[in-house]
Amino acid sequence: MTEQTLLENKLIVFQIEHREYAISVQMVGSIEKLLPITRVPSTVDFIKGVINLRGIITPVVDLKQRFYGKETIFTNDTRILVVHMEHLTIGVIVDEANDVVDIDPTFIEQPPETIDSTEDAPFIDGVVRYKDRLLILVDLENALEMDTLKAGECKKG
Repeated sequence: MTEQTLLENKLIVFQIEHREYAISVQMVGSIEKLLPITRVPSTVDFIKGVINLRGIITPVVDLKQRFYGKETIFTNDTRILVVHMEHLTIGVIVDEANDVVDIDPTFIEQPPETIDSTEDAPFIDGVVRYKDRLLILVDLENALEMDTLKAGECKKG
């Protein structure tokens, strides 16, 4: 198996609201402890501001606020996932980042039909069966789409 194939089968598991979510390890540049965030005026609530990440100014989104309309309460476990998408690097605040798992791609299932009719549907790529856990595979490109962020659309929960 090539190194590329091995990477494609790895997921970063993180928690928001006591639920386990996952994204491909290939999207994640680093996992950081909470850094000082500088608020930027006139942005939507879930865009928390910017951080100085080793000399690079990086925007930061509170994923809990984006998904649930609830602001993250920072703890020692709070992490910022620095993700790379096309021409965008962004920090994503999560409650915890607790795992890197190897998955068999055959364990990825489509989201249940009932999810297709909810506001969460564009953010969910699938569900992963991993041992005795179910991980929600997040489509960060849809969740963090800049047009959506600029429009300020946020699910209230």
